[in-house]
Amino acid sequence: MSTPERSVTIIGATGQLGFGLAVRLAAAGVAVTIGSRDADRAVAAAQRAAGLAGAGAAAIDGLANPQAAGAHELVVLSVPFASHQETLVSMRESMREGQILIDATVPLAATVGGRATRMLGVWQGSAAQQAQELVPDGVSVVGALATLADVSIALDEDVLVLGDRRADKGRVAELIGRVPGLRCVDAGRLEMARVTESLTALLISMNIRYKTHAGIRITGLPDSLW
Repeated sequence: MSTPERSVTIIGATGQLGFGLAVRLAAAGVAVTIGSRDADRAVAAAQRAAGLAGAGAAAIDGLANPQAAGAHELVVLSVPFASHQETLVSMRESMREGQILIDATVPLAATVGGRATRMLGVWQGSAAQQAQELVPDGVSVVGALATLADVSIALDEDVLVLGDRRADKGRVAELIGRVPGLRCVDAGRLEMARVTESLTALLISMNIRYKTHAGIRITGLPDSLW
């Protein structure tokens, strides 16, 4: 495993999923920069997240998306799919070769007024593949999905990590694996994101039916995954 990552940007952490990840990573000792279209909203979210992360947590600050996108080597994108392309375009000039974009976006129909249990078609195949087309050359996209929104829930699930370079997936796995209760699994190349993204709609359907917090757990894997 690579050297532990000490900082990360989370674009869209004013929303539930990104906010939950910001709180959990800061509590695990990772400095977090929250990005938003509005810098004041980012600062307000950072202050709220810092309060929930507790004493001893790493620093959390807030910036407008373009500045936040260039702040760290690892950048998480967690926005509604309806603003996915626009957000990536706004960040493009701030990103640089060698960065890794961790795309946690899911093309749910709910982002355009449909049902949360239905998926939108993406002509590239998935949100993560769309992101790879939109980021600058030299920026690697890794898909990683988990249900982290409610910071009061103890986690016990796998995060499916996808990408075309194993070293990049390893860095992402090290970062996410710092959150208690999460185990990262290499789920293959980025093209498999078209399969894993649709699992979110399936989990939402089960969570509605059983009124619970369901996650994915892959069985039969070796003890050492990375």
